[in-house]
Amino acid sequence: MTSVLPRIVTRRELRQIIPFSPQHILRLEKRNLFPKRIRIGARRVGWYLSEVEAWLADRRQQTAAEEHVQAEG
Repeated sequence: MTSVLPRIVTRRELRQIIPFSPQHILRLEKRNLFPKRIRIGARRVGWYLSEVEAWLADRRQQTAAEEHVQAEG
């Protein structure tokens, strides 16, 4: 039986996915507007890729909804 472990992305990988500064990511996390980081070592943090992808999908839906409203207006 194989177990599928969740993928964790590092700061560097996250920066390639989300082009925000580390400070902006931290501000979003503190306001519960971005997935929370997890501690994976004494000086290492990461984010679950699935949570980051879900956040991106939600942003995509919000953008589409806003464009739809603007098109109607």
